[in-house]
Amino acid sequence: MTELATPQRPSDVPAKTAELDIGGMTCASCAMRVEKALAKVPGVAGVSVNLATETATVNLGEASSGPGALIEAVKKAGYEATLIAPPDAPPAADSAIADSKRDKAHRERYAVLASAVLTLPLVLPMVGEWFGLHAMLSPWLQLALASIVQFVFGARFYQAAYRAVRAGAGNMDLLVALGTSAAYGISVYQLASHPGDVMHLYFEASAVVITLVRFGKWLEARAKRQTTDAIRALNALRPDRARVRIGADEREVPLAQVRVGTVVIVRPGERVPVDGAVLEGRTHIDESLITGESLPVPKQVADPVTAGSINGEGAIAVTTTAIGAETTLARIIRLVESAQAEKAPIQRLVDRVSEIFVPAILAIAALTLAGWLIAGAGGETAILNAVAVLVIACPCALGLATPAAIMAGTGVAARHGVLIKDAEALETAHRVNVVAFDKTGTLTIGQPSMTAFEPIGGIGRDEALALAAAVQRHSDHPLARAVVKAYEMRSGDSPTHAEVEHELATGDAAAPHRSGNDVPGPNANELAMSSAVASAPAAKAEATTASAARAVPGRGVEADIQGHTLALGSTRWLNELGIRLPSRLTERARELEAAGNTVSWLMQRDPQAPAALALIAFGDTVKPTARAAIERLARMGVKSVLVTGDNHGSAASVAKALGIDEFHAEVLPEDKARVILDLKFRSAGIVAMAGDGINDAPALAAADIGIAMATGTDVAMHAAGITLMRGDPALVADAIDISRKTWRKIQQNLFWAFVYNLIGIPLAAFGLLNPMLAGAAMAFSSVSVVTNALLLRTWRGAPGR
Repeated sequence: MTELATPQRPSDVPAKTAELDIGGMTCASCAMRVEKALAKVPGVAGVSVNLATETATVNLGEASSGPGALIEAVKKAGYEATLIAPPDAPPAADSAIADSKRDKAHRERYAVLASAVLTLPLVLPMVGEWFGLHAMLSPWLQLALASIVQFVFGARFYQAAYRAVRAGAGNMDLLVALGTSAAYGISVYQLASHPGDVMHLYFEASAVVITLVRFGKWLEARAKRQTTDAIRALNALRPDRARVRIGADEREVPLAQVRVGTVVIVRPGERVPVDGAVLEGRTHIDESLITGESLPVPKQVADPVTAGSINGEGAIAVTTTAIGAETTLARIIRLVESAQAEKAPIQRLVDRVSEIFVPAILAIAALTLAGWLIAGAGGETAILNAVAVLVIACPCALGLATPAAIMAGTGVAARHGVLIKDAEALETAHRVNVVAFDKTGTLTIGQPSMTAFEPIGGIGRDEALALAAAVQRHSDHPLARAVVKAYEMRSGDSPTHAEVEHELATGDAAAPHRSGNDVPGPNANELAMSSAVASAPAAKAEATTASAARAVPGRGVEADIQGHTLALGSTRWLNELGIRLPSRLTERARELEAAGNTVSWLMQRDPQAPAALALIAFGDTVKPTARAAIERLARMGVKSVLVTGDNHGSAASVAKALGIDEFHAEVLPEDKARVILDLKFRSAGIVAMAGDGINDAPALAAADIGIAMATGTDVAMHAAGITLMRGDPALVADAIDISRKTWRKIQQNLFWAFVYNLIGIPLAAFGLLNPMLAGAAMAFSSVSVVTNALLLRTWRGAPGR
């Protein structure tokens, strides 16, 4: 019977990190105040507050007081805080927070509508005057409508302003509360001073500002929710139940009860609930939302499957290898969340500006008031111009400019199979001008294939290939599998052409974990295939069978076939057997070796007349997308360099095939970092390293930014700032392109946020903007910044992919 248990928290999940959902933040000043409050809690090692996601990420030290102290500190600062469930919690764990946010969004929409309905009668008479219509509401009716808007729908500004003042700080709410109160107060004063006179009151100004600001915040919140679509889409992929096999029965259980080793049944059309390997069945699986791969991936026995992917046409049984926070999907979610929660280096400058922004605006408003009074304007004009300064100057756009773009950029990157570890990696990648590529597994498939097969003498090609496959059938050596696979493909027992093309294009056949780049590890697909083939007679043709197969250390393999002893091995063995070759074949072998191929020979070990039957060459195949990727990088102004531990001939061959001018061959793992440092010195720019093996980890860490293939080792991914979910080198260019476009959006947002204030504040101070226009401009600024960031969601990769 399969044992079920609740999974333990994996060691790679940070146990000393707390995620808080923060309520009540309205601008960058709020985020700064929350950050400072959390930083003062004993035991807090680091804090990052994200205004766009309304979350705080807190790194706790050994002597931390726990989440309770963090929540209390946030409340004392005047905000609300709720602990977000850890990554290994079931999908429904944060449903209360999600429901609360949905309810809040609905309430805000209704509040905006109600405020607009009450404000409209105050505005219509003013609009009517533009068309020659003169109608005015009773001053007392204006007071009643404006009072409801001011103190019911504007109450949130007073509450937040009070909390800010009590904490000794300022924020957007303080500016709005002061500005609208001044406009409302001057109207009440005039009405009380001259109750029977017809005069112009400013109730519409205070009501319109409150309505527009709330409307702008509602639009802003709605747009911000769209920037987190990637996280919501990924979270939606996590099933909360699984169908497990217990003995001869199947039973549906909560996912939290499944443990490693459990056999899970996945029916057609269902989402795979766990990471695992196919135990029974064949199917195609849609992994598009995880890897960005648009085509369904064929799966058979021993192939890996990923939690969250969608099963196609066949029912499969899966042996669980990872659950909960250990699954690939959970790690992807953590990476995206981490990237969106952290601050980019440029955000620190914005934070410093935001910290002094509100006090500076209050000073400018006071100077405006005093200046107009000194200039001889009436108190009414002076107050209205000061109100316009208070209303138009909102630090929201500044606070949202960077995080909104980062959230949209990391989200679109995740949808296309590019995982960015943090905001700093995203910011650094846009300046990359050199990419150093590892060869094996990065630019090439990472497993040997037969590149040449030339029969010798009168033996036919098909017969010679059948004999070579018969000798190699019982071996698990990578070169042996390459021979068997070549024979199977020629004889018709191979995978479909579409499957082979998909394998070559995506690198899905590559083993998910290798011990190094230059020694390809066995592939699960090929192991299963060769195992099945080895237990059956040779297919087609001559029904060639081998017996007494045995390995000859350092030389090759030999077997008895139809009364003859055949061997397949190295040139050294060929020479030891005294087999002489025509000069043409000797020269051909040298050419193949110079091109980086491994040359073997099929031989007949006849004591009387040993002979060579065929020349066989093996090489690593360049990925079909590799050349296009290198060419695209060149068009982007990025130089590509090849750094590999393989021999000079192999490196030169791959470099020539891909159009790479500079390559470094026979580089030891510890020397790869030295090559990267040399490239950084010579280029005087930003150098990225793309690789997938353990021997790439030092170079990935030494580079300004590391780019790791998820088809490689965990060590490589931990050392990298960017992880590519498919073994496709084209994603390297995608990652740099997304980074560049995200950086451009950050620049655009900051430019408009600063320019908007630089232009708007003087206009308001000189009396060229009334409070209503100022309120509309303020609301528009925040919405435009987030909307501009959302344009990143339209990003597409290179045409034709």
